[in-house]
Amino acid sequence: MKKERTKGLSCERARAFPIERALAKLGHFPTRTNGKEAWFLSPIRSETQASFKVSKKLNRWYDHGAGKGGNVIDLICLITKGTVKEALHIIVQDEPSFSFQQRPFLEQQTEHTITIMYAKPIQHYGLLKYLNARRISITTALTYCKEVHYLFKGRKYFAIGLKNGSGGWELRNGYYKNSSSPKDSTYIKNGNRKLIVTEGMFDLLSIVECHKNLELEYDFLVLNSTAFVQKAMRTLEGYSSIELYLDNDANGKRTSKELMAYSKNCKDNSKLYSGFKDVNEWLRGNTINGVGQKAQDVFLLPQKQTCFTPGGRKEKKK
Repeated sequence: MKKERTKGLSCERARAFPIERALAKLGHFPTRTNGKEAWFLSPIRSETQASFKVSKKLNRWYDHGAGKGGNVIDLICLITKGTVKEALHIIVQDEPSFSFQQRPFLEQQTEHTITIMYAKPIQHYGLLKYLNARRISITTALTYCKEVHYLFKGRKYFAIGLKNGSGGWELRNGYYKNSSSPKDSTYIKNGNRKLIVTEGMFDLLSIVECHKNLELEYDFLVLNSTAFVQKAMRTLEGYSSIELYLDNDANGKRTSKELMAYSKNCKDNSKLYSGFKDVNEWLRGNTINGVGQKAQDVFLLPQKQTCFTPGGRKEKKK
């Protein structure tokens, strides 16, 4: 199992992580903002008028309705109902600025400043190289994603994009992950009675990569953030079988339990990639560790498994 990347990240350093960015990672975006502060609908309780304030200068938050405030770690713990260790994991996860590898990176930008210019079929060499590193074929990526070009502070950027149900985009390239507003889940209807639920776009792409023509049997729901779990519950209605492929962390486990409590048709399949953070890490691990192209023959769905165990180890012949 890979070691947690939170090792070595102190609470003092983590508290410098921008609260606005943490909220965006959890699916919460400001209703209004200026150079000094941003106002949100409270992420820790229900309200119709924004009374949750974030001070950009102090990097502190205060919920006027709840009468409480604090730093970014306090906030993540409240929203996810998790531990400090789990909060640190959320902060460090996929954040180049908190990785300990010396490499150039593009700073992740706050989503509300992104202006989408256009989307087209993926063809840029840098994005093709990134897909290859994630062990996703261009054929699979083209089916669900686009090459998205956008503006941020007058500069042009591009990324692989998955469009959500509200017209926003989940954006990924080799240096960062981000999303444009409005934030939402991605629901792909294929007219089937069975549903696959994943946490992110590369989880879906990995499953489809391992089993072609899956759209003939399943519809797909990509949460894009576990903050959308309540909305996802409404989508589950009418499905006879719901396969959950969420992250192997506390947040993913908690979300799976919530969905299984809501519908008896849900099944947690995270054990199929036990020892890995998510489905894509499992797929990359298989290929890198010498299982090679045969990893493409592994069907993660229980009824379609072949000669490999969930952790990527080949079973002994009996």
